[in-house]
Amino acid sequence: MNKPPYPHPIIAREGWPFLAGTVVVAILVTLWSPPVSIIFWIIALFVLQFFRDPPRMAPDSAAAVLSPADGRVVAVETVRDPYADREALKISVFMNVFNVHSNRAPVDGQVTDVQYFPGKFFNAALDKASLENERNAMVLRTPGGHVVTAVQVAGLVAKRILCYARKDDALVRGQRYGFIRFGSRVDVYLPPAARPRVALGDKVSATSTVLADLPVTNPTSHA
Repeated sequence: MNKPPYPHPIIAREGWPFLAGTVVVAILVTLWSPPVSIIFWIIALFVLQFFRDPPRMAPDSAAAVLSPADGRVVAVETVRDPYADREALKISVFMNVFNVHSNRAPVDGQVTDVQYFPGKFFNAALDKASLENERNAMVLRTPGGHVVTAVQVAGLVAKRILCYARKDDALVRGQRYGFIRFGSRVDVYLPPAARPRVALGDKVSATSTVLADLPVTNPTSHA
């Protein structure tokens, strides 16, 4: 098993202002009315669990495509990858508000493109969310020449997609590259010959769960 490629703050830095604000409010309400403050402490605990960002260990296999998010698999299908213009195997992971929302790179690779698309806010578990919701697509080329596209998709209550990766960046499997608030999905587009390792309804964990294996054959220019 590989060591995590970057230090984890345990609580995602995106959540520090929210956590500090809810704790301060809870303390102030406690000084005024301890019984009423219970509601605010529950809110603070929810914020704490939502923004948790635990370290994860990645499997050693170089062919493994790791899950970029925690959640439940809602799609395993062959479709057109509109971001890399090719046929692809798509695996989608839906995150509810109780999942970790830190997004991690699914493979080692160089970022060849990052595209942001404004859109709607349908329930992220629905198929139409992939192409109609607000989203951010990151296209990676692996050292073996395979193309892997990871798309952060906003959900019904998600109002902010954060992507820190930029074109020409080199990412390491499991490296933290983004965050989505609050409830969303991530679509991963792979070469059609990739072998899925998950099925509909499976629960997955970012970095530690293998979604699929990349083909061992040399990729074509559109793989």
